[in-house]
Amino acid sequence: MKFDLKELNEIDFNELDLNNMGEWPSTVKAIFIGIVGVLTCFLFYYFMIGDQLDDLSREQAREIELREQFRSKYHLAARVKTYREQMKAMEETFENLLRILPLSHETPGLLDDITYVGTTHGLEFVNINWEPERPQEFYIELPIAIVVEGDYHQFGDFVSDVSALPRIVSLHDFSIKRIDESKLQLSILAKTYRYKEAQ
Repeated sequence: MKFDLKELNEIDFNELDLNNMGEWPSTVKAIFIGIVGVLTCFLFYYFMIGDQLDDLSREQAREIELREQFRSKYHLAARVKTYREQMKAMEETFENLLRILPLSHETPGLLDDITYVGTTHGLEFVNINWEPERPQEFYIELPIAIVVEGDYHQFGDFVSDVSALPRIVSLHDFSIKRIDESKLQLSILAKTYRYKEAQ
């Protein structure tokens, strides 16, 4: 088929009959076939391939995400033995910590221990009382208000020995005031703790 541009200028497009395309000049036929081919390719791409390319892009993004998930899960699975050993060690540590928290029936004995430590160092107890319990998220705080009289060295020995008790006792909010020339008064808040599930 020969394509002639001069022939295209001489054609009257109003005389072309759509019902008799076989009689059209070869140049017009070539142009019409080209337009129909381009239009067919565009429609095929738009309706058939375009959606599939979007699906392909989504699936490729999903593949990257799944690869990342697989990589992180693989690293977890590769270390599962180590994690189990660490978990076991943490559970043992937790059990040991629970053992040093006083149980509800042991808290009166804790007052006796604190009193014994203070009197051993020559302190005079003015006051030692349980304050109201303070529930926290995982444990219950059991405050003890303590007021003792003595000197600096006795206070230091007392605080040191209270911290060395076999049960957890922390000391807070202390204040010291002078009573007379040789005597000081120490007010301190001791706190011990009880695990909530141990009630």
